[in-house]
Amino acid sequence: MMGDQEDYDVEYVDNYGYPIHDGDLHGYNAGGYKLTEAMQSTLVFLKKAIQERNLYEIQSIYENNLAKLMEQHSKVMPPPNSKEMALILDDHIFMILYKELYYRQIYARGSPKIDERFESYYNYCALFNYILSTDGPVALVLPNQWLWELIDEFIYQFQSFSQYRSNLSKKSPDEIEQLNTNPKIWNVHSVLNVLHSLVDKSNINLQLEVYTQGGDPDSVAGEFGQHPLYKMLGYFSLVGLLRLHSLLGDYYQAVKVLENLELNKKSLYSRVPACQITTYYYVGFAYLMMRRYADSIRTFSNILVYIQRTKHMFPTRTYQGDQINKQTDKMYALLAICLTLHPQRIDESILSHLKDKHGEQMNKMQRGDKAVFAEIFSVACPKFLNPVPPPLTPATLENKDVRNYAKEPLQQQLNVFLSEVEGQLMIPTIRSFLKLYTTMPVSKLASFLEDSDIKTRNFHCHLLSFKHKMKNVVWTKGSSSLDGEFQSGSDVDFFIDRDMIHIADTKVARRYGDFYIRQYHKFEELYRTLSGLQM
Repeated sequence: MMGDQEDYDVEYVDNYGYPIHDGDLHGYNAGGYKLTEAMQSTLVFLKKAIQERNLYEIQSIYENNLAKLMEQHSKVMPPPNSKEMALILDDHIFMILYKELYYRQIYARGSPKIDERFESYYNYCALFNYILSTDGPVALVLPNQWLWELIDEFIYQFQSFSQYRSNLSKKSPDEIEQLNTNPKIWNVHSVLNVLHSLVDKSNINLQLEVYTQGGDPDSVAGEFGQHPLYKMLGYFSLVGLLRLHSLLGDYYQAVKVLENLELNKKSLYSRVPACQITTYYYVGFAYLMMRRYADSIRTFSNILVYIQRTKHMFPTRTYQGDQINKQTDKMYALLAICLTLHPQRIDESILSHLKDKHGEQMNKMQRGDKAVFAEIFSVACPKFLNPVPPPLTPATLENKDVRNYAKEPLQQQLNVFLSEVEGQLMIPTIRSFLKLYTTMPVSKLASFLEDSDIKTRNFHCHLLSFKHKMKNVVWTKGSSSLDGEFQSGSDVDFFIDRDMIHIADTKVARRYGDFYIRQYHKFEELYRTLSGLQM
């Protein structure tokens, strides 16, 4: 498990020995690149808006003009050090921000070179050093969408580098030498340290705690926390820590970093749809791996209903729009797993869409097909990482087992998940028989399940497993998502007296009367309102 926040020094650059770099390790050949007039004017206006701290103009240019141009000119965006960019990038912070966009585009095209991975890392070092290593807040304002995409891309590039570093095949001698001589670049500790430093600098945890209690967050924000740049970077860094701990397989710590954020309460801080959807995806997945299926179902259902109702507002052509669509598909797949292991009622529109997408797979999982569980999990889970890559030595490069090192994190998490599924495969069948009787001998139920008389005694283990697996911690109230009470998730309960099973139906009948009474009062109020209108 990773250390607490106290283990991370705010002066992360000096702490880990990272030089303040200008972001360029090697020169570029600008041939083949052309700065279009539209891109040039957009960048000039963006630089002017940033220098004047005109948030409205920055947001308009970034989310509209620049996004479209970057999509249209994904292969002709000029390198930062090209001659035609010299006059535009004469401002230090704008140079850093442009480089971040430039490398982001390179990653989006796929398979960045090792030099580009290093250069992008050093550019992030320069950016976070500028923001964190000051006595007072920096004179920089950026829209929430841009700030979220900075943190999101920072973690994505770390994830991409970790997978690249762990894949030992097809590495050239030059790549191996560079990786061996630069072990601190994209090190997991440096990434954790940046995120914790932003959280600490902004006092965001204290702000969220006071906000949840109905107080004024600014009263505890401090000099940096009152600045929108630091406040939102701190908030997005919490989501980044949630994501990073999930990628490392530490689900308890992943949820714990959000202990001051009440997901079920609308927050002033959740103004970026992509951030909100990412939060729910990783929290829901962490709940799934902690066997808190009811909480996982609630988390996925809530955000999927939100997506259904607001998807027309989401960006459709940007990479964030694609990311939202991919995460939505993954959440439906994970919800199918949760409902198979822990059946319960959900929103009808979500259930209908779920059956259209995964109905056949759910039927197979209910019949105990572990291969389908493994298939859905492998597609819908995060891309797990190992924080400690293997050493790049001749011995490890020739070892076939080590060469598959990049696949190990997924296989480890898949094995953990399937071992849990294995213990629950008989539960749906046992439940279906228990619903048909009020009392029955253990031997009779065992015979229904094609268990021999010799195994009847061992069948008690399956009944005990049913009792155990149907009891889950469920969130009821409080800001911490780790809080909860043990509740039974089954609509059937039983106890065993000697060799006889006594069964009780615990399903609570739906109270339709209350629904109709509420609707009656609403129509009555509407009738009185309409009657009072002057025609």
